Amino acid sequence: MLYPFVGRKRELKLLNDLFQKRSASLVVMKGRRRIGKSRLSQEFAKNVPHYIFSGIPPTASISAKDQREEFARQLHRKMNIPLPRADDWGDLFWLLAERIQKGKTVLVLDEISWMGSKDHTFLGKLKIAWDLYFKNNPELVVILCGSISSWIEKNILSSTGFMGRISLDITLEELSLHECNEFWNREQTRVSSFDKFKILSVTGGVPRYLEEILPKQSAESNIQRLCFQKEGFLFSEFERIFSDLFSTRSTIYKKITQRLAEGPCELKSIYAALDVEKNGVISDYMDDLVTAGFVSQDFTWHLKTGVDAKFSHYRLRDNYLRFYLKYINPNKKKIEREEMQLPSQWQSIMGLQFENLVLSNRKPLHKLLDIDPSDIVNANPFFQRKTKDQSGCQIDYMIQNKFGTCYLCEIKFSSHKITTHVIDEVKQKIACLNLPRQISLRPVLIHVNGVNKQVQTSNFFSYIIDFNDLL
Repeated sequence: MLYPFVGRKRELKLLNDLFQKRSASLVVMKGRRRIGKSRLSQEFAKNVPHYIFSGIPPTASISAKDQREEFARQLHRKMNIPLPRADDWGDLFWLLAERIQKGKTVLVLDEISWMGSKDHTFLGKLKIAWDLYFKNNPELVVILCGSISSWIEKNILSSTGFMGRISLDITLEELSLHECNEFWNREQTRVSSFDKFKILSVTGGVPRYLEEILPKQSAESNIQRLCFQKEGFLFSEFERIFSDLFSTRSTIYKKITQRLAEGPCELKSIYAALDVEKNGVISDYMDDLVTAGFVSQDFTWHLKTGVDAKFSHYRLRDNYLRFYLKYINPNKKKIEREEMQLPSQWQSIMGLQFENLVLSNRKPLHKLLDIDPSDIVNANPFFQRKTKDQSGCQIDYMIQNKFGTCYLCEIKFSSHKITTHVIDEVKQKIACLNLPRQISLRPVLIHVNGVNKQVQTSNFFSYIIDFNDLL
């Protein structure tokens, strides 16, 4: 039985609106593994005839012929036809198109890069099938799903063969914190926001991970069961992600994420971690990780103009990956021997995890700050390089609007109530900022476990926002 569907209202509306058209629609849907692409496709298609085909997970031994034969078997079962020959994708697509010529229909090709990456004719045959057969049904929606977003970007979205044919390009992000809250079911009002935060610091807003929560168990019990038992769903997830997505280059991607697990850094720090000279290949690897949704490239900007600077940091935006690299991977042998409990120091990475959760939920934060999206000039983690004329400075998150106001957001994790020490820290950051005269500054504190009375009565912060307000 499927878990009750959660969230994705905007994406469902975009998909359902396609049936208002008078022509067939070709949709691209991409995003990291476990983010819910297949589940969203199923939810969208549940009330109309639909057919979902999936590729075989790639291994060195899986060939292009294996993929065609598996597609033929699925076609045989789903369409109740004799098992077709699997010599040519064009013939297989024609057989499929013959059976979906009329009426509202959804066709999903799931993990399309698995299907076609080893056959150089696959995409060309798919393009021909779309032009000659599929699009003749004006009520047909074809969804091309994939976890290898860089492959989709290069071979479909940027391909001249598919130019002008894509009706909708959806990139699925993590669920919002408000949507994540629904996974606690009836317990959501009984469980503290801090307990929820502890789990989200491991899972992020990835729906497949959140489905594994047992709402009646504590955060620590859930994390122990999922991460620190050899049978746990998240114990081996890292290897599955990288072997499936990046195959032969997985070792390099692992090294990059291991460096980023320590905190955001410039590209030159990645080169140093890999012990290589500056080259374009590593930049391509970084682009792959960004496109896949595991890493974010955060650009700072010029406060005087609001224009992005060339200076950027790479940030590991995926909470599970950091937790795995910091606490599961170093202890795998102990976990396999059943000698490992949740480490007492596991909350030491909470600050970085908290920042990720807030940065992934900017829209509700802007709403709490009463900032109209159309008024925002720039919003991102902000960095100021040290020079002869200015000090170095790093702001967790800053929003600059067109009226000359900057909202300086201090995202502060503490297992206890935050004290006035935070005021001194923020004052020091403000003193380092090279602010143009016309800019006004509004300090904002975002916390998870409360602030003491002195912080509240100091009136230093223009806004004090509780993590619970984002749930």
